[in-house]
Amino acid sequence: MIVSVSYRTDIPAFHGTWFMNRLRAGFCRVTNPYGGKESTVSLAPADVDGFVFWTRNAGPFLPALDQIKARGFPFVVQFTITAYPRALEASVIEAERAVAQLRDLRDRFGARAAIWRYDPIAISSLTPTDWHRANFARLARSLAGAIDEVVVSFVQVYRKTRRNLDAAARRHGFSWRDPSIEEKSALLLRLAGCAKDHGMTLTLCTQPALARPDVPSARCIDATRLSDISGYAIAAPQQGNRPGCGCARSRDIGAYDTCPHGCVYCYAVQSPTLARKHFKGHNAGAERL
Repeated sequence: MIVSVSYRTDIPAFHGTWFMNRLRAGFCRVTNPYGGKESTVSLAPADVDGFVFWTRNAGPFLPALDQIKARGFPFVVQFTITAYPRALEASVIEAERAVAQLRDLRDRFGARAAIWRYDPIAISSLTPTDWHRANFARLARSLAGAIDEVVVSFVQVYRKTRRNLDAAARRHGFSWRDPSIEEKSALLLRLAGCAKDHGMTLTLCTQPALARPDVPSARCIDATRLSDISGYAIAAPQQGNRPGCGCARSRDIGAYDTCPHGCVYCYAVQSPTLARKHFKGHNAGAERL
């Protein structure tokens, strides 16, 4: 089984000690966010084909990654770098530090071990379409040679996302909108061309309405990439999390409402206040996050 660590929260940045405690124990407990049922996920070497780590700050977790590699686990790091204004993401590290960390991951673990995520794309009066073109180009230049893929998507406007964006817009004096399919498609083509110019493929995460031949679908949980890293075949059937998702079958071990990065567009947080509260109450010795 491939284990996802975690698209529900940033475990490498904030909960790395908990993860390593669970890795040494050989298991963790996970609460299903849709119904509350608890289950056990084995983290034993015989049961784990590989890990996919999701983060905006790998720095605190780099020593753990060295240990994980030494234990023989293949892994991929999905590393989000967007460089948005603080009104949209209050507490993420500076883009320059993030770029340096991603390059460090490449140097330590190889060119296939990390993926850049410019995700999600938020269109606002602070970050209009032209701003994204320039911002993406600047980041792509700084990451050229470090990675071979960049994953993008547009903000998924759930009820909680709209509430958090509206509250931030009132507080900081900006406006935001969900662009048309045509506007999104035009921006995707521009970003894809820029990515290609810098030696990387742009892929689209689970937005089938925007799918097109020159913008392939992402496989964020990618058994093929893990096979390349491990040097042996990892077999995992495609089993996406929602329509259009090309991910391989995996188990996620995170929990919603536990990431204090403060990104107001995040689908995994009901409110930044609740996330900070849960983070402060986190027990690194518990069986579940």
